[in-house]
Amino acid sequence: MLVPDIAEFLGCSTPTPWVEEALVNQEILLLDHKNNELKAASSALALIGRYGDDFELCNYMSKLAREELIHHEQVLRIIKRRNIRLRPVTASRYAGLLRSAVRKAEPHRLVDTLVVGAFIEARSCERFKSIAPHLDDELKQFYEGLLHSEARHYQHYLGFALRFAGEAEVNEAVGRFRGVEQDLITSRDEQFRFHSGDPRG
Repeated sequence: MLVPDIAEFLGCSTPTPWVEEALVNQEILLLDHKNNELKAASSALALIGRYGDDFELCNYMSKLAREELIHHEQVLRIIKRRNIRLRPVTASRYAGLLRSAVRKAEPHRLVDTLVVGAFIEARSCERFKSIAPHLDDELKQFYEGLLHSEARHYQHYLGFALRFAGEAEVNEAVGRFRGVEQDLITSRDEQFRFHSGDPRG
């Protein structure tokens, strides 16, 4: 199994109303994006903590955590330059509901966790690509740079899943989580966030 193109992997694109909502809610977009970068670093560190006996996984996740923290700092600086007040922003339903479908027993838990990571990174890439053309020059350049990072992270998450499980199991997990992910993206969502669903669906 070759790592598929992100559009093929996700199976659905961001609804146009989400892009329109993001353009009028850029403060929330940036605050939630900042939080997501921190959560991405935490997820990478959690994998090291749970699967610390695998050198390749630990080595990659350590580098990934550092990269995500750099992204967190970059968003933080943009927030400061724009005089946006730092404040708590509740998490979207997205990652939590994806992770709720992860199987509990090993080695299936590891495979599902990696597949979920691949979906989060792939969707982040797709969202950056969807919104970047509509943003001011600073944010456009920043998000276009980040989408390449997210694409690379997606490839590595899915690559690790394929390393730890057979192609058939990974395909099954991808199909299972794709249905959950598509529903979260296309169904109506009362709360606007970086990974939220359709605000008018």
